[in-house]
Amino acid sequence: MEILDNLALGFSIAASPYTLMLAVIGCFLGTIIGALPGLGPSNGVAILIPITFTLGLDATSALVLMTSVYYGAMYGGRISSILLNIPGDEPALMTTLDGYPMAKAGRAGDALVLSGVASFVGAFLATIGLMLLAPMLARVAYVFGPAEYFALYLLAFCTLGGMASNNQAKAALASCLGLGIAMIGVDNTSGLPRLTGGNLHLYDGIDFLVAIVGLFAVAEVFFFIESHGKGSAVGVKLEKVTVPWKDIWDTRWTMLRSSGVGFIAGILPGAGASLGSFMAYMTEKSIAGEKGGFGTGVPKGIAAPEAGNNASAGGALIPMLTLGVPGSGTTAVLLALLMTLNITPGPTLFTERPEVVWGLIASLLIANFVLLAMNVPMVKVFVRVLQVPPAILLPGVTMISFVGIYSLSGSYFDLLLMIGFGVLGYVLRKLDIPTVPVILGILLGGNMEDALRRAMVLSDGEASYLFSSPIAIGLWVAAITGFVAPMFMRKLLKKPQRVTD
Repeated sequence: MEILDNLALGFSIAASPYTLMLAVIGCFLGTIIGALPGLGPSNGVAILIPITFTLGLDATSALVLMTSVYYGAMYGGRISSILLNIPGDEPALMTTLDGYPMAKAGRAGDALVLSGVASFVGAFLATIGLMLLAPMLARVAYVFGPAEYFALYLLAFCTLGGMASNNQAKAALASCLGLGIAMIGVDNTSGLPRLTGGNLHLYDGIDFLVAIVGLFAVAEVFFFIESHGKGSAVGVKLEKVTVPWKDIWDTRWTMLRSSGVGFIAGILPGAGASLGSFMAYMTEKSIAGEKGGFGTGVPKGIAAPEAGNNASAGGALIPMLTLGVPGSGTTAVLLALLMTLNITPGPTLFTERPEVVWGLIASLLIANFVLLAMNVPMVKVFVRVLQVPPAILLPGVTMISFVGIYSLSGSYFDLLLMIGFGVLGYVLRKLDIPTVPVILGILLGGNMEDALRRAMVLSDGEASYLFSSPIAIGLWVAAITGFVAPMFMRKLLKKPQRVTD
């Protein structure tokens, strides 16, 4: 069977001592990053990407390390949610609804172990789904033409932008800003400079990593210094840690259902883990009914969102690998890593670079077991990370990013540009304008422009060509729906939070 042969190839790469070491390091760092309130996987991966170039990692090794960080951060987000009632990242918001009440009831250890097991189930099943569905979707992608790809990129902007902000106008503004930044440099068709201001450093355009590290990592330093600057203490004391076998058994069907719901949400371009976590929680709450006790500290209220958001993380890798369209903010950062390594995600990736894809899938399967082994016996170690002042920890890690960026380009201008993007990111966050659509615009702007130009060339400038196939029409409808639907969904998102009042 072809899948088994490809998986054997993947394990021949992933089982090497060096790759295993990278997976373990990535899982450990990712869990720490996820545990820090507000940092999240997007910022964590963005901060650590320059290290891959400093270490001189090849494409497969770099992707294994960063996706292990990604998975680890999804696991770690539950720690501060349960102990501090502060989500480690946005997908972990739903975990606070039952996790913190359970911790206050004296079952903090049980809540952390149960959430770790649910995270494992969700991530493991999603990786299996990635292994089975990604090759199929890659074959379907061969029928995509320029009109379909233009509509697909539009879908990514509409859905990811719509879910990233509480205001659709601000999301649209952020997307336009990213597209404008993507236009900086020499036009490939006319050879004329665009938006460079006569600066020769900008003729090659804006480097993806410079923008990402600036908007995420440097801006995060500014934000933490202003809003925190002090140490954080554990709100609920963690005492004895045991394995709650009864709770795990009682929530087995909840984990399976939530994994399926989260995986489907992750596959949707731009939907991300936040939607998967919410849908999984609301599905189980509706099944349990009023007698389910959701919001009071029930095990199912922890298992559902944790399995859902970790399954979404795996599902989000499918559109990134097969179509070159990120399924979440973190996969947008991973897409930038691939493009910097001169790897073009899409259907040809599975035939031209199978060692990258299947080495990644095999490493993720291994990483899930590593994370389960880490997050149960070592949970007290990760809890101690919450006591490290972010204003000390984050700038230290960011300085490593500065060294990585400089070692990559050797240009002082890139460092200044990175600081400039940091200031821009800080201002955008103060104005409550999401930064993820900006990154998406920088990443996909060039490809979107090329697809539009090819479509216009093929149709002699006839705009109706963009709606000339059922696939293109379906993607346009999905894009409009994805931009409008969050306006109604946010009304539902607020409802579970009232349970804790």
